[in-house]
Amino acid sequence: MSEAVKMTWLGHATFLVETAQGRNIVIDPWLEGNPKCPTAYQQWSKADLILISHGHFDHMGSAAELAKRSGGQVVANFEIGSYLESQGVTKVVGMNKGGTLAFEGIQVTMVHADHSSGISTEIGTVYGGEAAGFVVTLENGLTFYHAGDTNVFGDMGMIHDLYGPEVAMLPIGGHFTMAPKEAAYAARLLQVGTVIPMHYGTFPALSGSPAALSDLLQGGDIHVVSLEPGQSWSE
Repeated sequence: MSEAVKMTWLGHATFLVETAQGRNIVIDPWLEGNPKCPTAYQQWSKADLILISHGHFDHMGSAAELAKRSGGQVVANFEIGSYLESQGVTKVVGMNKGGTLAFEGIQVTMVHADHSSGISTEIGTVYGGEAAGFVVTLENGLTFYHAGDTNVFGDMGMIHDLYGPEVAMLPIGGHFTMAPKEAAYAARLLQVGTVIPMHYGTFPALSGSPAALSDLLQGGDIHVVSLEPGQSWSE
């Protein structure tokens, strides 16, 4: 049993979180087809929990395949859950913002995000509910926040007040989400100690950088952890 929580960035918004109790959480699985996902993870098959923030292909493109390979429990909004069930995924919990799921000592709360959520299908884009983020409290008490795709919004202060995450995975690329300017403001609202940037560099439009975020947070108490795809950070 590992004593530390290990968070591995798999490029874009995809993370593998290995808990101190040996459980695997995959967030926004886009493995195959993700130009930033390391080859060693593109056929990943270990997932006890699979969390999906919204319906866009770059956040759930590998969800059905990963769920079937791993037998893991999928957690998503009701609409995405129903869609995945239509694709043959059997272990799905559909929920909505404000709900909390208890799973083997882990607490998963769905929170607001400011974004869209269409699902790409062979017949075009279908309704994917509303975009969300997740606050997750692990078995050892560590609480982290994966923002999904979002702009900054004032109620991130309430996420701090209600759940007190210590670590936040925040998008910084711009164009489709926050850029570093907004992400720095979000980090201050959240009052986290550590920010792991995501959703940047995958495509030319996602031009925000961890260095720019670090500059904006310089002199404060928030540490920016810049990972390369496949690299891990432990707490």
